[in-house]
This record gives sequence, structure tokens and C-alpha cells, in this order.
Amino acid sequence: MRKFFGVVLLLVGTFAAGYYLGQRPVGTLQRSVAELQQSLKDVSRNVLDTTLGIERDLRRRQGLVDAKSRLVQAKAHLIDRNFGDAAKELTEATSAVEALTKGAKSDASTNALRDMAGSLREVKLEVVTGKPVPMKKLDELQQNMDQLLSQ
Repeated sequence: MRKFFGVVLLLVGTFAAGYYLGQRPVGTLQRSVAELQQSLKDVSRNVLDTTLGIERDLRRRQGLVDAKSRLVQAKAHLIDRNFGDAAKELTEATSAVEALTKGAKSDASTNALRDMAGSLREVKLEVVTGKPVPMKKLDELQQNMDQLLSQ
């Protein structure tokens, strides 16, 4: 008897579910699936954009840290009166900063990096030509790099 009621209950449930689904148009389900696909595409696009932004920021920070370490090395070489090595370190710092601006869209941070590269080139030129470079100028460059790193 239990089995009979179980089978009847199962048949009634199946009939009710079929009737309910039959009353709803098929287009509603298709629209729901299309909306779900679109929202999934939007979410995945947002995740990809965020990931690329984080990667760009990380590369920028790594480049600035490398340039800053080169600048600090150049300062140490200048204190030791080793002008050749100081010029070499300043060249490396300049190329590290310029590598950050290659292919980047022009915005405030990119313009600041280009200005930084120009300042490093000027200091290198002064070192190569034998002009005395005040440590205050190098300290200001280092502070500017710190500000760019904190952005």
C-alpha cells in the first residue's frame, strides 16, 4: 500500500511539475539563460581588467624600486668620487624609468615618470661632463621617486 501511494504521489508531483513548466513560455527560460551568460561575461571581464591593472601597477612599482636602488648606488659612487660608475648607474636608472613609460597611455603618472627620466638624464649629463652635482638634487630625485611609489 505504501508503494502504491508513493507511486501515485510521484506521478501527481511529476504531472504538477510538467503542468507548471508547460504554462511558462520557453522564451522566459531562454532569456534567463541569456541574461546569466551576459552577467557571467561581465564578471569575467571585470576580473580580467582588475588583474591586468594589478599586474601593471606591480610592474611599475618594481621598475621604480629598481630605479631608486640605482639612484642610491649612483649617490654612493658620487660620494666616493667614482664618476664613471655613477654615470653608469644613472644610465640604468634612466632606462628603468623609460621602460615604464613605453607603450603606456599618457596620463598624470606617466608624465611624472617621463619628467623623472628627464631629470635623471640631466644629472647624468652633469656627472659625465664633470660638473659638480649637489647631493640635494639627488635627494630631491629620490624623494620624487618615493612619492611616485606611494601613489
